[in-house]
Amino acid sequence: MSPAITVANVTWQTPEGRRIFSGLDLSLGYGRTGLVGRNGTGKTTLLRMVAGELMPAKGSISRTGTVAIVRQTLQVGARETVADLFGIATAMAVLRRAEEGKATLEEYAEADWMLEERVRTALESVGLAAEADTPLIRLSGGQRTRAALAGALFRDPDFLLLDEPTNNLDQDGREVVRALVASWRKGAIVVSHDRKLLEEMDAIVELTGIGATRYGGNYSAYRERKALELAAAERELAEADRRMAEVRQSAQANAERQQRRDAGGRRKASKGDMPKVLLGARKNRAQGTSGSHARLAERQRANAAESLAAARERVEMLQPIALSLPPTGLPVGKTVLILDHVTAGHGPEAPVIEDLSFTVTGPERIAVAGPNGSGKTTLLQLLTGDLRPWSGDVRLFVKAVMLDQKAAVLDPVLTIRDNFLRMNAGSTENACRAALARFAFRADAALQTAGTLSGGQMLRAALACVLGGEESPQLLILDEPTNHLDLESVQAIEAGLQSYDGALLVASHDAAFLEALRLDRRLTLPTAKPAFQAGDIRS
Repeated sequence: MSPAITVANVTWQTPEGRRIFSGLDLSLGYGRTGLVGRNGTGKTTLLRMVAGELMPAKGSISRTGTVAIVRQTLQVGARETVADLFGIATAMAVLRRAEEGKATLEEYAEADWMLEERVRTALESVGLAAEADTPLIRLSGGQRTRAALAGALFRDPDFLLLDEPTNNLDQDGREVVRALVASWRKGAIVVSHDRKLLEEMDAIVELTGIGATRYGGNYSAYRERKALELAAAERELAEADRRMAEVRQSAQANAERQQRRDAGGRRKASKGDMPKVLLGARKNRAQGTSGSHARLAERQRANAAESLAAARERVEMLQPIALSLPPTGLPVGKTVLILDHVTAGHGPEAPVIEDLSFTVTGPERIAVAGPNGSGKTTLLQLLTGDLRPWSGDVRLFVKAVMLDQKAAVLDPVLTIRDNFLRMNAGSTENACRAALARFAFRADAALQTAGTLSGGQMLRAALACVLGGEESPQLLILDEPTNHLDLESVQAIEAGLQSYDGALLVASHDAAFLEALRLDRRLTLPTAKPAFQAGDIRS
């Protein structure tokens, strides 16, 4: 029997009783499938169910073949090693005893003398120089992700289950994952918002609150199909609007004709030349006709209203979120920021940035690039004043705000509205609500507590609070803003930032996101220190 995964009539809800999906059906065989959908639709939950870590509240998940899962966040113990991650700790212990001459005859027979070499080969395939005995605590988050991927490949499963595998990786690491997935010839389910990775898929499955929809082809093919669906839904909405107008006009015309007939009957009755019996009969008939017309009109209105509501809901589901950013008024040529021979770090013995000089002028859009550990976050902390340079000067000439992937500017216990008023003290209630509405937080949506928001909602709320006031910051600093966003939120943020007329400094490994921002130049920080000079700023 060919390896396959079948999800049949599966229902899942949170411990608080919130239903994530209901009656979910999905069938997957060999091939690479990208799993996409808004945050909160249950992508990671479904992946864990397929892996056997969670059981559905209703329905069933059947698997033929083996699976290996690589989680988005890897929690490690102080004594865990690469061998634990690979699931070979016992086999390594047997090998060590055999090497030391302390193994039993049975253990000598079991010992895999090529085990370390196979582990080393798997690690090298993901660009990681480590050994089976390397403590996981010594590895960075990105290195642990690479090690976890190597461990999954080492087990040679029928299905790879990858949950946001590129989130903590720099550009080189992302390319390693993309190449591995591109060359994978068995089954894979990949939860990701990395569009370059999703281009390597054979199919895209979109998960929503009403089920799963499969689209053949890669991400580009999926977007084309979604655009066609939106266009069709908009045509259906226009037709439903037209039909509703026709029903209203017809009902109004019928009511006016009935009023004219009723008025004519009353005029005849007032002349007194018609028997009372006949008058009564005509009155009853008129009332019956009027009632029948009213009931028919009401049914037509109800049907038209139902069709209109369904069409509008479908368009709203397919229509991307649109952000409207207010102007900052930053003049072309105005000096925004100067770094003059700055050296800094978190310990004098190891400077992260050394003798760095550069200037930002006017509404420039600059990407801060470099591998993990090159000092991107350190640089951004210098710009916001969270870190002081050991030497040199940092001079900021405009209002600036930094947003990181956790949207730390928000107080998680306050509502979006209260966060806005806290950061924009002079704002009125009407101005607050109008600003939040521009960022798609209308009516009760503005009263959500910040700590309960999804990643995309959190960043959108942070943008609303820092950009929606009377005085918008003229320098916006973004530190890996897309790491925990769903694709729809990433594209909404992209569209909003494209119209931002202030200066932008963005640290991100998301190449598609950076490309969409239409950058003016790239500031590349190398790993080796000291090696960075002002001349290394490249357009």
